Amino acid sequence: MNGQTRSQIQPGVEVEIVLKQDQRTGKTTKGIVKDILTKSANHPHGIKVRLQDGQVGRVKVIISK
Repeated sequence: MNGQTRSQIQPGVEVEIVLKQDQRTGKTTKGIVKDILTKSANHPHGIKVRLQDGQVGRVKVIISK
């Protein structure tokens, strides 16, 4: 699943995100969602989240619910 819909993402879900510095290359980082930072229901570039390790980026893939 892609990460463009906020309702599909909750804290504790494993996701792959693209960090700000990796946007040009598209390199993804895997982690567990701690906080959802995007307020809108949808975002074309992915919902912005903070992982448990503190990294912030936009969700590209939802691995597990």
